[in-house]
Amino acid sequence: MVTTYAVIGGGIVGSAIARALARSADDVTVTVLEKEPEPGLHQTRRNSGVVHAGIYYAPGSAKARFSRRGVGQLRAYCEEKGLRYDECGKLIVALDQTQRRRLDDLRDRAHANGVPGVRMLGAAGLRDIEPHVRGVAGLHSPTTAIVDFTEVAAALLADTIDAGGTVRTGFEVVGFAQSDDEVRVIGAHGETIAVDRVVVCAGLHSDRLARLAGDDEYPRIVPFRGEFALLRPGRRDLVRGLIYPVPDPRYPFLGVHLTRRVDGEVMVGPNAVLALAREGYRRRDVDPREVLGLARWSGFRRFAWSNRRTAVDELRGSLSRRRFAAAARQYLPELTVDDLVPAPAGIRAQAMDADGTLVDDFRVSRVGNIVCVRNAPSPAATACLAIADDIVADLLDRT
Repeated sequence: MVTTYAVIGGGIVGSAIARALARSADDVTVTVLEKEPEPGLHQTRRNSGVVHAGIYYAPGSAKARFSRRGVGQLRAYCEEKGLRYDECGKLIVALDQTQRRRLDDLRDRAHANGVPGVRMLGAAGLRDIEPHVRGVAGLHSPTTAIVDFTEVAAALLADTIDAGGTVRTGFEVVGFAQSDDEVRVIGAHGETIAVDRVVVCAGLHSDRLARLAGDDEYPRIVPFRGEFALLRPGRRDLVRGLIYPVPDPRYPFLGVHLTRRVDGEVMVGPNAVLALAREGYRRRDVDPREVLGLARWSGFRRFAWSNRRTAVDELRGSLSRRRFAAAARQYLPELTVDDLVPAPAGIRAQAMDADGTLVDDFRVSRVGNIVCVRNAPSPAATACLAIADDIVADLLDRT
């Protein structure tokens, strides 16, 4: 008897899950439902392309486990498919002794998570890796890599199709009707698809679809816009690999950093400002319902008040390219505002609990025959194949 699945969302996590399902057994069929005219247009495409080695994550957390498994799987997959994969390395730069002490914590986490080759550097050692960087110390991860996640997602979907799966674009899901033996997926234009099981991997809209499936209201997705710039071509030689600040442990954002990409571009950013629409890539993109919903939510108001100073700083950086450049110039002194040219922004789907607490790790829930990926934060792209293995193994165990 054939078991039918629908995977909602054609980003890199949904694509990896669809591929794993399609290849799992001869009696499984998979349909990917993507609301956009082509898959992977949002978080999959609008990111810096970094394959995270597992430095930042608490030992034993899902992030740590998925990232370490996922790195090896992703590297092997790119080699198999001939996709670009460049272990250019990452340098995390401490500007003072307080940040220097935080590097010790990151080093300990990296060692606990099994990240290979990580080592501490002094000021002179920084310049051996990145000649234009200045700081008091640094942590170097030589195996941190870069890829094009859009290329990876396209290859995953091609594998899905080769294994008998189907990809349908322009299908926006607006509801579910679930019985004991079937889930009817309802499209925006009235079309309905009946399947045995559904996996929701909807990124920025994951909470909305989870609620349509009958799941809890929380965590809710709060969209944060990450604004980027690019180094103009004549200044790309300022950066050899990946240059990051020491992250503030209070926030899930990594701060303004410099990222070489596989196409040769060098990205600067992102900042993190509240977006006023789920897909609000421009400042003028405003969804009144989104804004009103956040304003009425006591948990978000509590979060906003607690982080008001940081929000003001991020907003100032958003409105002033000079301030944006100054954030990166702290550890790359030769950088000037004239070295920057505009680049497309991205949106981070940040999950938040009812009390305004940011959700840091992965969350997956189940409502009958619908599995909802409620939160798939970075390193989800890095770990997409590992995430897919776990979710598919659970689905098949319950068959």
